[in-house]
Amino acid sequence: MGHKVVVFDISVIRALWETRVKKHKAWQKKEAERLEKSALEKIKEEWNFVAECRRKGIPQAVYCKNGFIDTSVRLLDKIERNTFTRQSSLPKDRGKRSSAFVFELSGEHWTELPDSLKEQTHLREWHISNTLIQIIPTYIELFQAMRILDLPKNQISHLPAEIGCLKNLKELNVSFNHLKSIPPELGDCENLERLDCSGNLELMELPFELSNLKQVTFVDISANKFSSVPICVLRMSNLQWLDISNNNLTDLPQDIDRLEELQSFLLYKNKLTYLPYCMLNMKKLTLLVVSGDHLVELPTALCDSSTPLKFVSLMDNPIDNAQCEDGNEIMESERDRQHFDKEVIKAYIEDLKERESVPSYTTKVSFSLQL
Repeated sequence: MGHKVVVFDISVIRALWETRVKKHKAWQKKEAERLEKSALEKIKEEWNFVAECRRKGIPQAVYCKNGFIDTSVRLLDKIERNTFTRQSSLPKDRGKRSSAFVFELSGEHWTELPDSLKEQTHLREWHISNTLIQIIPTYIELFQAMRILDLPKNQISHLPAEIGCLKNLKELNVSFNHLKSIPPELGDCENLERLDCSGNLELMELPFELSNLKQVTFVDISANKFSSVPICVLRMSNLQWLDISNNNLTDLPQDIDRLEELQSFLLYKNKLTYLPYCMLNMKKLTLLVVSGDHLVELPTALCDSSTPLKFVSLMDNPIDNAQCEDGNEIMESERDRQHFDKEVIKAYIEDLKERESVPSYTTKVSFSLQL
């Protein structure tokens, strides 16, 4: 007996499936309308938006107004555009470096580092400035390839001990922050060449452990509260530039000539009354800048025109505060004034380097602006 073959009308089957498809599409449309009216979808959108903002380090105050999340401002696109613009406007010398290894951040809307930074442990340079960031996270120890930590003009109040794990670090700039101490673990960064702690105003000492930094050639601890030259600095045998201006120094150590490689020594805006004769033993010293208002004794050979030393004595005058006609005083912050002062001195020194001779003293002129 042969097999039975059941034959259906194909049009009946097609009509059945077309009906099912229409019902399914109608259900999908109805479900989409329900979700559109539901608060769940909006909550999901807001949560995803907030998570992305947190990952990129965008402050909550920027996207949350009066308790409501504003997802229409396209903050993420704006941040991406700003980042792209900042990268495209890099100086030419910065452009020579691979941007894949350089991290840059600037702007007062940044109060903390973005979460995504933790994953970029291949970075060799951080350039973070003019932000409201207060803390450098401990995960910085993961960045073993780090060469440059450039962190000026932020709100940093503490450096983590883990910074000592950066064995390849060559430059550290934490100028014009709010530091009151430097971690002794920094002394483990044996390849460090430049250290800038200027403009923190409250810094009073450097840990003795920094004596291990034998490769350092540049130290700037100006605009702080040092009452003496730190012992660790005297042990930096390769030091060529030392700026300890605008502190509370009343004298210099008698063994200051231990800095045999020192070429530039900035001491202005202190309370020095004399310069020790041992400075005559610093044969490589070519630039010495002091404040002459309190000096009563100094080695005459320092001013001898036959020596290569350019001796500059600044006669300090207090800078007057500018006032408006309405009588409201414009009080410039101490850090801003110190930064401006350093820029002026820096420009002056650059000019001195191009001269064959320098004036015996320089009077710093004060300006008062009436608006």
